[in-house]
Amino acid sequence: MTVLDSDPRLIALLLFGLGLVLSVGLERWLAGKYLSLPILYVALGYAAFSLPLGLPSINPAGDMLDGVTLEYVTEFIVIASLAGAGIAIDRPVSWANWRQIWPLLVIAMPLTIIAVALLGWWGLGLAPASAILLGAALAPTDPVLARSVQVGPPGNEERHDVRFSLTVEAGLNDGLAFPFTYLAIAAVGMTALGTWTVEWFAIDVIWRTVAGVLVGWLIGRAGAWYVFERQMDETGEDGDGPQKYSTSEGLIVLGTLLTAYGAAELVHGYGFLAVFVGAVTARQRENASRYHRISHHFIDQIEKIVLVAVLFAFGGMLASGVLDALTWPMAATAFALILVIRPMAGLIAESQCDLPFFGKLTVAFLGIRGMGSIYYLAYGQNNAQFGELDVLWATVSFAILASIIIHGISSAWLMQLVEREGAHIHRGQDSAMASLAPRKEREKLEVERKG
Repeated sequence: MTVLDSDPRLIALLLFGLGLVLSVGLERWLAGKYLSLPILYVALGYAAFSLPLGLPSINPAGDMLDGVTLEYVTEFIVIASLAGAGIAIDRPVSWANWRQIWPLLVIAMPLTIIAVALLGWWGLGLAPASAILLGAALAPTDPVLARSVQVGPPGNEERHDVRFSLTVEAGLNDGLAFPFTYLAIAAVGMTALGTWTVEWFAIDVIWRTVAGVLVGWLIGRAGAWYVFERQMDETGEDGDGPQKYSTSEGLIVLGTLLTAYGAAELVHGYGFLAVFVGAVTARQRENASRYHRISHHFIDQIEKIVLVAVLFAFGGMLASGVLDALTWPMAATAFALILVIRPMAGLIAESQCDLPFFGKLTVAFLGIRGMGSIYYLAYGQNNAQFGELDVLWATVSFAILASIIIHGISSAWLMQLVEREGAHIHRGQDSAMASLAPRKEREKLEVERKG
Protein backbone atom coordinates (compact mmCIF):
# COMPACT_ATOMS: atom_id res chain seq x y z
CA MET A 1 0.00 0.00 0.00
CA THR A 2 1.43 3.38 -1.03
CA VAL A 3 0.66 6.93 0.02
CA LEU A 4 -1.45 7.30 -3.12
CA ASP A 5 -3.70 4.47 -1.87
CA SER A 6 -4.24 6.02 1.58
CA ASP A 7 -7.50 7.44 2.85
CA PRO A 8 -7.89 11.01 1.40
CA ARG A 9 -9.24 12.13 4.78
CA LEU A 10 -5.94 11.25 6.45
CA ILE A 11 -3.97 13.03 3.75
CA ALA A 12 -6.14 16.14 4.19
CA LEU A 13 -5.59 16.08 7.97
CA LEU A 14 -1.85 15.63 7.45
CA LEU A 15 -1.66 18.59 5.08
CA PHE A 16 -3.80 20.74 7.38
CA GLY A 17 -1.73 19.85 10.43
CA LEU A 18 1.55 20.62 8.69
CA GLY A 19 0.06 23.84 7.37
CA LEU A 20 -0.87 24.96 10.89
CA VAL A 21 2.52 24.10 12.37
CA LEU A 22 4.50 25.76 9.59
CA SER A 23 2.28 28.85 9.31
CA VAL A 24 3.72 30.45 12.45
CA GLY A 25 7.33 30.33 11.34
CA LEU A 26 6.47 31.06 7.71
CA GLU A 27 4.46 34.16 8.58
CA ARG A 28 7.38 35.61 10.52
CA TRP A 29 9.89 34.67 7.85
CA LEU A 30 7.77 36.11 5.04
CA ALA A 31 7.07 39.39 6.88
CA GLY A 32 8.33 42.27 4.75
CA LYS A 33 9.18 40.01 1.81
CA TYR A 34 7.68 39.88 -1.67
CA LEU A 35 6.10 36.49 -1.03
CA SER A 36 3.06 36.27 1.23
CA LEU A 37 1.62 33.36 3.17
CA PRO A 38 -1.60 33.31 1.07
CA ILE A 39 0.42 32.99 -2.15
CA LEU A 40 2.39 30.06 -0.73
CA TYR A 41 -0.57 28.19 0.75
CA VAL A 42 -2.79 28.61 -2.31
CA ALA A 43 0.07 27.22 -4.42
CA LEU A 44 0.49 24.29 -2.03
CA GLY A 45 -3.25 23.65 -2.08
CA TYR A 46 -3.26 23.70 -5.87
CA ALA A 47 -0.34 21.25 -5.98
CA ALA A 48 -1.90 18.87 -3.43
CA PHE A 49 -5.29 18.77 -5.18
CA SER A 50 -3.62 18.32 -8.57
CA LEU A 51 -1.83 15.15 -7.43
CA PRO A 52 -3.61 11.76 -7.56
CA LEU A 53 -4.19 11.70 -3.80
CA GLY A 54 -7.94 11.18 -3.95
CA LEU A 55 -8.70 14.60 -2.46
CA PRO A 56 -12.27 15.75 -3.24
CA SER A 57 -13.09 18.15 -6.06
CA ILE A 58 -14.14 21.63 -4.90
CA ASN A 59 -16.07 23.44 -7.61
CA PRO A 60 -19.06 25.52 -6.45
CA ALA A 61 -19.95 26.41 -10.03
CA GLY A 62 -21.13 22.85 -10.61
CA ASP A 63 -21.90 21.52 -7.13
CA MET A 64 -24.49 23.14 -4.86
CA LEU A 65 -23.09 21.37 -1.79
CA ASP A 66 -19.69 22.97 -2.39
CA GLY A 67 -21.41 26.35 -2.63
CA VAL A 68 -23.22 25.86 0.68
CA THR A 69 -20.03 24.64 2.39
CA LEU A 70 -18.04 27.61 1.11
CA GLU A 71 -20.74 30.01 2.27
CA TYR A 72 -20.67 28.67 5.84
CA VAL A 73 -16.88 28.41 6.12
CA THR A 74 -16.17 31.85 4.65
CA GLU A 75 -18.99 33.33 6.75
CA PHE A 76 -17.22 32.21 9.93
CA ILE A 77 -13.76 33.37 8.91
CA VAL A 78 -15.11 36.79 7.91
CA ILE A 79 -16.80 37.06 11.33
CA ALA A 80 -13.51 36.20 13.05
CA SER A 81 -11.59 38.69 10.90
CA LEU A 82 -14.08 41.49 11.56
CA ALA A 83 -13.91 40.77 15.29
CA GLY A 84 -10.11 40.93 15.30
CA ALA A 85 -10.07 44.10 13.22
CA GLY A 86 -12.61 45.82 15.46
CA ILE A 87 -10.76 44.95 18.67
CA ALA A 88 -7.50 46.27 17.19
CA ILE A 89 -8.89 49.76 16.51
CA ASP A 90 -8.08 52.12 19.37
CA ARG A 91 -8.92 55.46 17.75
CA PRO A 92 -12.00 57.02 19.42
CA VAL A 93 -15.08 56.88 17.24
CA SER A 94 -16.15 60.30 15.96
CA TRP A 95 -16.94 61.89 12.63
CA ALA A 96 -13.69 63.90 12.72
CA ASN A 97 -11.44 61.00 13.79
CA TRP A 98 -12.86 58.72 11.11
CA ARG A 99 -13.50 61.30 8.39
CA GLN A 100 -11.05 59.67 5.98
CA ILE A 101 -13.13 56.45 6.05
CA TRP A 102 -16.58 57.67 5.02
CA PRO A 103 -15.65 58.57 1.42
CA LEU A 104 -14.26 55.05 0.89
CA LEU A 105 -17.67 53.66 1.85
CA VAL A 106 -20.06 56.10 0.18
CA ILE A 107 -17.99 56.95 -2.92
CA ALA A 108 -15.32 54.33 -3.69
CA MET A 109 -17.48 51.28 -3.00
CA PRO A 110 -20.55 52.28 -5.08
CA LEU A 111 -18.28 53.40 -7.93
CA THR A 112 -16.52 50.04 -7.86
CA ILE A 113 -19.80 48.10 -7.85
CA ILE A 114 -21.21 50.13 -10.74
CA ALA A 115 -18.04 49.86 -12.83
CA VAL A 116 -17.65 46.09 -12.32
CA ALA A 117 -21.36 45.48 -12.93
CA LEU A 118 -21.20 47.45 -16.18
CA LEU A 119 -18.14 45.49 -17.28
CA GLY A 120 -19.92 42.25 -16.43
CA TRP A 121 -23.02 43.27 -18.39
CA TRP A 122 -21.26 44.86 -21.39
CA GLY A 123 -18.01 42.93 -21.58
CA LEU A 124 -19.01 39.48 -20.31
CA GLY A 125 -22.60 39.40 -21.52
CA LEU A 126 -24.04 38.73 -18.07
CA ALA A 127 -27.69 39.25 -17.26
CA PRO A 128 -28.29 42.41 -15.15
CA ALA A 129 -28.84 40.43 -11.94
CA SER A 130 -25.66 38.39 -12.43
CA ALA A 131 -23.70 41.55 -13.29
CA ILE A 132 -24.88 43.25 -10.08
CA LEU A 133 -23.91 40.16 -8.06
CA LEU A 134 -20.45 40.24 -9.66
CA GLY A 135 -20.04 43.89 -8.69
CA ALA A 136 -21.26 43.28 -5.13
CA ALA A 137 -18.98 40.27 -4.65
CA LEU A 138 -15.85 42.01 -5.93
CA ALA A 139 -16.38 45.42 -4.31
CA PRO A 140 -15.41 44.85 -0.63
CA THR A 141 -11.85 45.08 0.64
CA ASP A 142 -11.32 41.72 2.32
CA PRO A 143 -10.66 41.74 6.09
CA VAL A 144 -9.19 38.23 5.93
CA LEU A 145 -6.40 38.60 3.36
CA ALA A 146 -5.77 42.27 4.23
CA ARG A 147 -4.25 41.27 7.58
CA SER A 148 -0.73 42.33 6.60
CA VAL A 149 -1.77 45.93 5.84
CA GLN A 150 -4.08 46.46 8.81
CA VAL A 151 -3.32 47.96 12.20
CA GLY A 152 -1.50 45.68 14.60
CA PRO A 153 -2.91 44.12 17.79
CA PRO A 154 -3.96 46.38 20.70
CA GLY A 155 -0.89 48.18 21.99
CA ASN A 156 1.10 47.52 18.83
CA GLU A 157 2.84 50.53 17.25
CA GLU A 158 1.49 49.81 13.75
CA ARG A 159 -0.95 52.73 13.82
CA HIS A 160 -0.28 54.58 10.56
CA ASP A 161 -3.30 56.31 9.01
CA VAL A 162 -3.00 54.10 5.92
CA ARG A 163 -3.35 50.98 8.06
CA PHE A 164 -6.23 52.55 9.96
CA SER A 165 -8.07 53.40 6.73
CA LEU A 166 -7.68 49.91 5.28
CA THR A 167 -8.72 48.25 8.54
CA VAL A 168 -11.90 50.25 9.07
CA GLU A 169 -12.84 50.12 5.39
CA ALA A 170 -12.49 46.32 5.39
CA GLY A 171 -14.52 46.16 8.60
CA LEU A 172 -17.44 48.24 7.38
CA ASN A 173 -17.68 47.55 3.67
CA ASP A 174 -18.03 43.80 4.18
CA GLY A 175 -21.40 44.55 5.71
CA LEU A 176 -22.28 47.33 3.29
CA ALA A 177 -21.79 45.09 0.25
CA PHE A 178 -24.83 43.12 1.33
CA PRO A 179 -27.46 45.62 0.09
CA PHE A 180 -26.16 45.14 -3.45
CA THR A 181 -26.11 41.37 -3.02
CA TYR A 182 -29.78 41.57 -2.05
CA LEU A 183 -30.38 43.89 -5.01
CA ALA A 184 -28.96 41.23 -7.31
CA ILE A 185 -31.14 38.55 -5.68
CA ALA A 186 -34.23 40.75 -6.00
CA ALA A 187 -33.41 41.53 -9.63
CA VAL A 188 -33.45 37.87 -10.69
CA GLY A 189 -36.33 37.51 -13.13
CA MET A 190 -37.15 41.23 -13.10
CA THR A 191 -37.28 43.06 -16.44
CA ALA A 192 -37.96 46.62 -15.28
CA LEU A 193 -37.70 48.91 -12.28
CA GLY A 194 -40.73 49.03 -10.02
CA THR A 195 -41.96 49.00 -6.44
CA TRP A 196 -39.47 46.22 -5.69
CA THR A 197 -36.62 48.74 -5.93
CA VAL A 198 -38.31 51.00 -3.36
CA GLU A 199 -38.79 48.01 -1.08
CA TRP A 200 -35.14 47.06 -1.57
CA PHE A 201 -33.95 50.55 -0.60
CA ALA A 202 -36.21 50.77 2.44
CA ILE A 203 -35.47 47.31 3.82
CA ASP A 204 -32.09 46.18 2.50
CA VAL A 205 -30.34 49.55 2.56
CA ILE A 206 -31.93 51.51 5.40
CA TRP A 207 -33.43 49.01 7.85
CA ARG A 208 -30.81 46.27 7.66
CA THR A 209 -27.95 48.76 8.00
CA VAL A 210 -29.49 50.61 10.95
CA ALA A 211 -30.43 47.34 12.64
CA GLY A 212 -26.92 45.94 12.21
CA VAL A 213 -25.28 49.04 13.68
CA LEU A 214 -27.76 49.27 16.56
CA VAL A 215 -27.55 45.59 17.53
CA GLY A 216 -23.74 45.69 17.33
CA TRP A 217 -23.56 48.79 19.53
CA LEU A 218 -25.96 47.39 22.14
CA ILE A 219 -24.29 43.99 22.39
CA GLY A 220 -20.82 45.58 22.35
CA ARG A 221 -21.83 47.78 25.27
CA ALA A 222 -23.39 44.84 27.10
CA GLY A 223 -20.31 42.68 26.54
CA ALA A 224 -18.00 45.43 27.79
CA TRP A 225 -20.16 45.89 30.89
CA TYR A 226 -20.11 42.17 31.59
CA VAL A 227 -16.32 42.01 31.33
CA PHE A 228 -15.25 45.25 32.99
CA GLU A 229 -17.97 45.60 35.62
CA ARG A 230 -19.50 42.26 36.58
CA GLN A 231 -16.55 39.96 35.90
CA MET A 232 -14.03 42.37 37.44
CA ASP A 233 -16.08 42.46 40.64
CA GLU A 234 -16.23 38.67 40.73
CA THR A 235 -12.45 38.33 40.27
CA GLY A 236 -11.67 40.89 42.95
CA GLU A 237 -10.56 43.85 40.85
CA ASP A 238 -10.24 46.86 43.17
CA GLY A 239 -9.26 49.44 40.55
CA ASP A 240 -5.72 49.95 41.85
CA GLY A 241 -4.04 46.56 41.69
CA PRO A 242 -3.21 44.49 38.64
CA GLN A 243 -6.16 43.45 36.52
CA LYS A 244 -7.23 39.87 37.13
CA TYR A 245 -8.69 37.79 34.37
CA SER A 246 -9.75 34.19 34.01
CA THR A 247 -8.80 32.01 31.08
CA SER A 248 -12.17 32.64 29.42
CA GLU A 249 -11.44 36.05 27.87
CA GLY A 250 -11.45 34.84 24.30
CA LEU A 251 -14.55 32.71 24.79
CA ILE A 252 -16.49 35.67 26.16
CA VAL A 253 -15.44 37.95 23.30
CA LEU A 254 -16.07 35.40 20.57
CA GLY A 255 -19.38 34.42 22.16
CA THR A 256 -20.44 38.05 22.40
CA LEU A 257 -19.63 38.77 18.76
CA LEU A 258 -21.30 35.59 17.51
CA THR A 259 -24.32 36.68 19.56
CA ALA A 260 -24.19 40.07 17.83
CA TYR A 261 -24.11 38.37 14.44
CA GLY A 262 -26.98 36.02 15.20
CA ALA A 263 -29.13 38.69 16.87
CA ALA A 264 -28.64 41.12 13.98
CA GLU A 265 -29.55 38.49 11.42
CA LEU A 266 -32.65 37.47 13.42
CA VAL A 267 -34.00 41.04 13.22
CA HIS A 268 -33.00 41.16 9.54
CA GLY A 269 -29.98 43.38 10.11
CA TYR A 270 -26.49 42.94 8.71
CA GLY A 271 -24.59 40.55 10.95
CA PHE A 272 -21.14 41.44 9.61
CA LEU A 273 -21.80 45.09 10.40
CA ALA A 274 -22.99 44.16 13.90
CA VAL A 275 -19.83 42.14 14.60
CA PHE A 276 -17.49 44.96 13.61
CA VAL A 277 -19.49 47.67 15.39
CA GLY A 278 -19.74 45.45 18.47
CA ALA A 279 -15.99 44.83 18.54
CA VAL A 280 -15.17 48.54 18.10
CA THR A 281 -17.72 49.50 20.78
CA ALA A 282 -16.29 47.01 23.28
CA ARG A 283 -12.76 48.25 22.56
CA GLN A 284 -13.73 51.83 23.41
CA ARG A 285 -14.37 50.70 26.99
CA GLU A 286 -11.22 50.49 29.16
CA ASN A 287 -9.03 51.14 26.13
CA ALA A 288 -5.80 50.57 28.03
CA SER A 289 -6.82 47.21 29.46
CA ARG A 290 -4.66 44.23 28.54
CA TYR A 291 -7.92 42.28 28.21
CA HIS A 292 -8.25 43.56 24.64
CA ARG A 293 -4.81 42.30 23.68
CA ILE A 294 -5.53 38.87 25.17
CA SER A 295 -8.91 38.56 23.46
CA HIS A 296 -7.47 39.79 20.16
CA HIS A 297 -4.80 37.09 20.35
CA PHE A 298 -7.48 34.44 20.93
CA ILE A 299 -9.55 35.62 17.94
CA ASP A 300 -6.41 35.86 15.81
CA GLN A 301 -5.52 32.23 16.53
CA ILE A 302 -8.98 31.04 15.50
CA GLU A 303 -8.81 33.11 12.32
CA LYS A 304 -5.41 31.66 11.40
CA ILE A 305 -6.64 28.09 11.89
CA VAL A 306 -9.59 28.59 9.55
CA LEU A 307 -7.49 30.66 7.12
CA VAL A 308 -5.05 27.82 6.54
CA ALA A 309 -7.93 25.51 5.63
CA VAL A 310 -9.57 28.11 3.39
CA LEU A 311 -6.35 28.90 1.50
CA PHE A 312 -5.74 25.21 0.86
CA ALA A 313 -9.38 24.88 -0.24
CA PHE A 314 -9.06 27.84 -2.60
CA GLY A 315 -6.01 26.21 -4.14
CA GLY A 316 -8.13 23.07 -4.43
CA MET A 317 -10.86 25.06 -6.20
CA LEU A 318 -8.33 26.26 -8.76
CA ALA A 319 -7.12 22.69 -9.29
CA SER A 320 -10.70 21.37 -9.53
CA GLY A 321 -11.58 23.41 -12.58
CA VAL A 322 -13.25 26.57 -11.25
CA LEU A 323 -11.23 28.51 -13.85
CA ASP A 324 -12.17 26.25 -16.78
CA ALA A 325 -14.65 28.83 -18.06
CA LEU A 326 -12.11 31.67 -17.83
CA THR A 327 -11.74 33.80 -20.96
CA TRP A 328 -9.59 36.80 -21.78
CA PRO A 329 -12.49 39.25 -21.18
CA MET A 330 -13.01 37.74 -17.71
CA ALA A 331 -9.30 38.06 -16.90
CA ALA A 332 -9.34 41.62 -18.25
CA THR A 333 -12.28 42.44 -15.96
CA ALA A 334 -10.34 41.17 -12.95
CA PHE A 335 -7.21 43.13 -13.88
CA ALA A 336 -9.29 46.24 -14.57
CA LEU A 337 -10.77 45.99 -11.08
CA ILE A 338 -7.40 45.63 -9.36
CA LEU A 339 -5.30 48.01 -11.44
CA VAL A 340 -7.78 50.65 -12.63
CA ILE A 341 -11.26 50.66 -11.09
CA ARG A 342 -10.41 50.32 -7.40
CA PRO A 343 -7.36 52.65 -7.52
CA MET A 344 -9.29 55.36 -9.42
CA ALA A 345 -12.37 55.05 -7.18
CA GLY A 346 -10.15 55.17 -4.10
CA LEU A 347 -8.28 58.25 -5.26
CA ILE A 348 -11.53 60.04 -6.05
CA ALA A 349 -12.89 59.15 -2.62
CA GLU A 350 -9.70 60.20 -0.80
CA SER A 351 -9.18 63.42 -2.76
CA GLN A 352 -10.04 65.58 0.27
CA CYS A 353 -8.21 63.37 2.79
CA ASP A 354 -5.28 64.77 4.82
CA LEU A 355 -2.97 61.96 3.75
CA PRO A 356 -0.12 62.82 1.36
CA PHE A 357 -0.67 61.68 -2.21
CA PHE A 358 1.40 58.49 -1.87
CA GLY A 359 -0.62 57.54 1.21
CA LYS A 360 -3.86 58.07 -0.70
CA LEU A 361 -2.52 56.02 -3.60
CA THR A 362 -1.56 53.20 -1.25
CA VAL A 363 -5.02 53.11 0.33
CA ALA A 364 -6.62 53.22 -3.12
CA PHE A 365 -4.42 50.48 -4.56
CA LEU A 366 -4.49 48.02 -1.66
CA GLY A 367 -8.13 47.07 -2.07
CA ILE A 368 -7.41 43.39 -1.51
CA ARG A 369 -10.04 40.89 -2.67
CA GLY A 370 -10.46 37.55 -0.95
CA MET A 371 -12.72 35.38 1.18
CA GLY A 372 -15.50 37.95 1.44
CA SER A 373 -15.95 37.79 -2.33
CA ILE A 374 -16.33 34.01 -2.16
CA TYR A 375 -18.91 34.39 0.61
CA TYR A 376 -21.08 36.91 -1.25
CA LEU A 377 -21.03 34.92 -4.46
CA ALA A 378 -21.84 31.67 -2.62
CA TYR A 379 -24.63 33.43 -0.71
CA GLY A 380 -26.12 34.76 -3.92
CA GLN A 381 -25.89 31.34 -5.57
CA ASN A 382 -27.61 29.67 -2.62
CA ASN A 383 -30.48 32.17 -2.44
CA ALA A 384 -31.50 32.72 -6.07
CA GLN A 385 -31.31 31.10 -9.47
CA PHE A 386 -28.53 33.03 -11.17
CA GLY A 387 -27.43 32.15 -14.67
CA GLU A 388 -23.83 32.03 -15.89
CA LEU A 389 -22.53 30.69 -12.57
CA ASP A 390 -19.45 29.31 -14.27
CA VAL A 391 -18.63 32.79 -15.58
CA LEU A 392 -19.21 34.38 -12.17
CA TRP A 393 -17.06 31.85 -10.30
CA ALA A 394 -14.27 31.96 -12.88
CA THR A 395 -14.14 35.77 -12.84
CA VAL A 396 -14.29 36.10 -9.05
CA SER A 397 -11.77 33.28 -8.47
CA PHE A 398 -9.33 34.77 -10.97
CA ALA A 399 -9.74 38.22 -9.40
CA ILE A 400 -8.95 36.77 -5.96
CA LEU A 401 -5.94 34.90 -7.34
CA ALA A 402 -4.67 38.01 -9.12
CA SER A 403 -5.20 40.08 -5.96
CA ILE A 404 -3.35 37.53 -3.81
CA ILE A 405 -0.37 37.68 -6.17
CA ILE A 406 -0.32 41.39 -7.04
CA HIS A 407 -1.13 42.73 -3.60
CA GLY A 408 0.87 39.99 -1.88
CA ILE A 409 3.99 41.03 -3.75
CA SER A 410 3.49 44.80 -3.53
CA SER A 411 1.86 45.39 -0.13
CA ALA A 412 5.00 44.95 2.01
CA TRP A 413 6.99 47.29 -0.23
CA LEU A 414 4.24 49.91 -0.31
CA MET A 415 3.73 49.87 3.46
CA GLN A 416 7.47 50.17 4.06
CA LEU A 417 7.62 53.23 1.80
CA VAL A 418 4.60 54.83 3.43
CA GLU A 419 5.82 54.28 6.98
CA ARG A 420 9.38 55.27 6.11
CA GLU A 421 8.11 58.74 5.25
CA GLY A 422 6.91 59.10 8.82
CA ALA A 423 3.73 58.14 10.64
CA HIS A 424 0.97 60.52 9.65
CA ILE A 425 -0.89 60.66 12.96
CA HIS A 426 -4.39 62.12 12.92
CA ARG A 427 -4.85 64.82 15.56
CA GLY A 428 -7.72 62.83 17.04
CA GLN A 429 -5.42 59.88 17.58
CA ASP A 430 -3.40 61.49 20.37
CA SER A 431 -5.93 60.49 23.00
CA ALA A 432 -6.19 57.00 21.56
CA MET A 433 -2.46 56.45 21.65
CA ALA A 434 -2.23 57.85 25.16
CA SER A 435 -5.02 55.56 26.31
CA LEU A 436 -2.91 52.54 25.39
CA ALA A 437 -0.24 53.45 27.92
CA PRO A 438 -0.21 52.00 31.43
CA ARG A 439 -1.87 54.10 34.13
CA LYS A 440 1.33 55.68 35.49
CA GLU A 441 2.47 56.61 31.99
CA ARG A 442 -0.93 58.14 31.23
CA GLU A 443 -0.75 60.22 34.41
CA LYS A 444 2.73 61.40 33.42
CA LEU A 445 1.48 62.32 29.96
CA GLU A 446 -1.40 64.24 31.50
CA VAL A 447 0.93 66.17 33.84
CA GLU A 448 3.23 67.01 30.92
CA ARG A 449 0.27 68.10 28.80
CA LYS A 450 -1.06 70.41 31.56
CA GLY A 451 2.44 71.74 32.19
